[in-house]
Amino acid sequence: MAGNFKLALIQMLVEGGRKEENLFHAEELIFRASEGGAQIALLPECMDLGWTHTSSQSEAEAIPDGKPYKRLSRTAKENNIYICAGLTESNGSKIFNSAVLINNKGELKLLHRKLNELDIGFDYYNPGDRLNVVETEFGVIGLMICADAFAEDQVLSRSLCYMGADVILSPSSWAVSNTKLYSEKNPYGEIWRKNYGPVSKKYKVWIAGVSNVGELTEGPWAGRTCIGSSLVFDPDGREVLQGPYGPDAEAIIYVDIKTEERPFRGHDWIKSEK
Repeated sequence: MAGNFKLALIQMLVEGGRKEENLFHAEELIFRASEGGAQIALLPECMDLGWTHTSSQSEAEAIPDGKPYKRLSRTAKENNIYICAGLTESNGSKIFNSAVLINNKGELKLLHRKLNELDIGFDYYNPGDRLNVVETEFGVIGLMICADAFAEDQVLSRSLCYMGADVILSPSSWAVSNTKLYSEKNPYGEIWRKNYGPVSKKYKVWIAGVSNVGELTEGPWAGRTCIGSSLVFDPDGREVLQGPYGPDAEAIIYVDIKTEERPFRGHDWIKSEK
């Protein structure tokens, strides 16, 4: 289905283990995004506790019964905005690196658990076991998380396209070493360009990835720095937006998304494009 909307990429500071502070800050930024006219707000990976922070093992909460989800659900309803955010999820004895899509009524529309976790994340999170999309008034939306994008042959993002996604939203946490941070002349993002661009062009889909900013203070990458540089690619495979780069580059970045009715993107459609 077709739809137009304004997407806000919330490139926020995430402080490891500081759940209450991160949630409060997210609420402030979502309010600002709504005031700026956004209909969907996209927040980073594990924005409640920080990616691979040791607090994930004791502070993760359930979805939808935990405080982080309930706070975001209330915020979505109060601000009449969809929210996509990465959360650290507890489910029984398992911990997941998850993402939610909440509609403007505060209802959970999608729950995705990261499938292609980095090997250094295996001690923190269990892998998910499925992909899904949801039809909204803005088009069909699919979720992935960070490294899901570069699973072999982009199999996960391509699968979302075969499932009918018009837009793929990706909460992320992009970190670099301090050596790279202070020697890099060009903004971070080449790995994502190589994986977002071909998929967006071939399947005529929007792909948006947002990263947090700030230092990773615990875990296997302690001392590395998250640097923003959030990216959006349009259905022609063009990079239409990149967020600012650096540990202090917190920002709300807006992009107008337009989805259109088009043929089924299965084998017949792909053949017709050759």
